[in-house]
Amino acid sequence: MLKSYFIIGTDTNVGKTYVASALVQHFVRLGFQSLGMKPIASGCQRNQRGELINDDAQALINVSNVSAPLNLSNPYRFEPAIAPHIAATQAGVFIDLHEITKAYAQLTTLAEALVVEGAGGFFVPLNETQTLADLAVQLNIPIILVVGMRLGCINHALLTVAAIQSRGLCLTGWVANQIDPNFEMFEENLASLKKRIVAPCLSVVGWQEDVRFNEADLI
Repeated sequence: MLKSYFIIGTDTNVGKTYVASALVQHFVRLGFQSLGMKPIASGCQRNQRGELINDDAQALINVSNVSAPLNLSNPYRFEPAIAPHIAATQAGVFIDLHEITKAYAQLTTLAEALVVEGAGGFFVPLNETQTLADLAVQLNIPIILVVGMRLGCINHALLTVAAIQSRGLCLTGWVANQIDPNFEMFEENLASLKKRIVAPCLSVVGWQEDVRFNEADLI
């Protein structure tokens, strides 16, 4: 049975890649053929072969124990480190969600565990009419929310949870990732989130600490 998760963040730079990579490694340790997917990536650089390569996508490739063509594991790649829909417009490219779901479907034939990492926050635009939320609906796989633990995280987290639930999606759980080493009242904020988010907290990650998952919490 395929284990598949969509890693979404409360914002950009909250540790989605860190958590997604850790989850791929978790499944590798459990003996699954495991693979990471980054459907859309901005901020790419060209390698010696002239291919656009993204650091986040490469991080997922590095921890996977299954090889996949780059056009499947990271189908949309843009050089400027800007919002995906703006980068796509500048490149004359339309981000087609059906192409992403087709790539995802092909990857499911290669792996037993597939971890998909989003871009930005839940409502980041992907084209003129669709957002990452629309991609989540099309993929329709369990979601893990990465909460960047900093000032304002409670509001950002609860708004994102409400948006996920309003679309009838499955929120498997969330990860509290301390991205601000000087964040005051960390434990109090964590307790507030645990009280208000029905889904379980899958991992609490201190500043620069490893992500650890409990297999029993992952469906």
